[in-house]
Amino acid sequence: MTTSIPPELDLRALPALPRDEAGPVFKAPWEAQAFAMTVSLHGRGIFTWREWADALAAELAAASSRGEPDDGSHYYEHWLAALEKLVAVKKLVAGRELERRVDEWDAAARATPHGKPVELPPRREKPGTDQGLEK
Repeated sequence: MTTSIPPELDLRALPALPRDEAGPVFKAPWEAQAFAMTVSLHGRGIFTWREWADALAAELAAASSRGEPDDGSHYYEHWLAALEKLVAVKKLVAGRELERRVDEWDAAARATPHGKPVELPPRREKPGTDQGLEK
C-alpha cells in the first residue's frame, strides 16, 4: 500500500523509510495512519520537517543502542514512538492524557477480534462540562 505525499516533503531526510518508486510503503493501515498524522501535523505548522526527521533519527538511534535489529520490521513502531514524543514535547496533548489514550487504544486493540476495526468506547465528559453540546 502506498500513499501520495505533498511535494514539499523531502523523504530523503527520513532515515530508512520503507518505500518503492511510488512513495512510502505500509504493511498495515495503522502505519499509513501514523504517517498521515505526521504529515498533517507538519502541514499545520506544528513542527518542521527537519524537527520530524531529527526526532525519528533519534528514535531509530535509541533502538539501535538497545540492540534492536535494523531490518526495518519495526520501523513504524519507532515512527509512532517518535511522533508520541514530539507531540509531548510540543505540548499538543497533556502527558497524562496521552498516556490514557495510549492505554485505551491498547486495551481496545487487545479486545478486538482479528480482522475487525479497533474502536474506542465513546468518551464520557466530566460532569458539569458542556463539551460537545451545542448552545
